Amino acid sequence: MLESCQNAQERWGGVHQLIDRWLQERHELVSAFGALCDQPQGPAFGEDVQRFCEILLDYVSAGHFEVYEQLTVEAKAFGDQRGLELAKQIYPRIEAITEVALAFNDRCDNGDCRDAASLNAELKRLGQLLHERFELEDCLIEVLHNSHQHEVSVAPL
Repeated sequence: MLESCQNAQERWGGVHQLIDRWLQERHELVSAFGALCDQPQGPAFGEDVQRFCEILLDYVSAGHFEVYEQLTVEAKAFGDQRGLELAKQIYPRIEAITEVALAFNDRCDNGDCRDAASLNAELKRLGQLLHERFELEDCLIEVLHNSHQHEVSVAPL
């Protein structure tokens, strides 16, 4: 997962400040996730889980309230019907994954993530869903942003 995160930063780094910041948040999320999963006796409830949840909420919020909106605005500005149609197909799955992430955060806030066995199982499922989400987001960035780079560079000022 970390490798795909780094590949995305290499492909799109510097393209757009918003995307750069969001990809940096993704990297922080993956690092926090890895730190939780790499604990020898399994994740312990406490600061590590709380930190992960904070980063998770920041990341999914930035996606929904900043990045996706900006990508859609850009696609509309360029009349990119193909990109907008793809977004309509992908967004529902991203939203479903967001709901799982928010539910995980809510359970942890309520203290329901203290059992190590259930926390490990939830983290494994969440990790798989986040990986899927990252791939979907990368597709959106590729289609809704990178496809317009040439048009932006040759557009008259």
